[in-house]
Amino acid sequence: MARTRTLPRPQVVTAALLVGSLSLGSSGCFWGLASQGPSLGIAAIPIPVSPYFQKKKEDDHWQNERYERVPILGPITSGGPPIALDTPSDDEVIRALEKADPIEGGIPLLWERNRNNVRIVKCKMADYVDPVRVYPMIGPAQQHHAHYKCTIYYEDVRRVGWPVPHTLRDEDAQEVVYIDHNHLHMVGDVEPCHDCE
Repeated sequence: MARTRTLPRPQVVTAALLVGSLSLGSSGCFWGLASQGPSLGIAAIPIPVSPYFQKKKEDDHWQNERYERVPILGPITSGGPPIALDTPSDDEVIRALEKADPIEGGIPLLWERNRNNVRIVKCKMADYVDPVRVYPMIGPAQQHHAHYKCTIYYEDVRRVGWPVPHTLRDEDAQEVVYIDHNHLHMVGDVEPCHDCE
């Protein structure tokens, strides 16, 4: 009977690891790891992010920068009643309408909605100034209120693609949005502080 000679178990494992490392080192896969320096590991894999989140961040910043801040203006001058001259912009009105009745987020070719032929009418409802009061971190000031009623006339178009494709048009659609513009007027000594810096 002939005896076959086999390698002991630890030697088989060592030989397999040696052959595997030599084959990995000679292939093109190992070159980048050895020559490029440290790796980020799992953090190097890009994570897909929906454009929805990018647009939402940009819209939030735009809203905060343009419409969420309350300006502090100089004192009210004598010689006539204070009049608010800053009517809401069309962008502000459309953003308020979109917040109240959103049309974004339809599914293309399945359900879509849009507004066509938009016309905006702005009407000042109230314009008054509060009495003087002390605001923290501001000092004595008067709050100037201006309330606007904005009526938006538009054509509402809804396209349904399934199960029965059809288009619904409302040519006389209208919405009313109320927008408040408030700002502060300083009262008293309003000279700039020279020792603040």
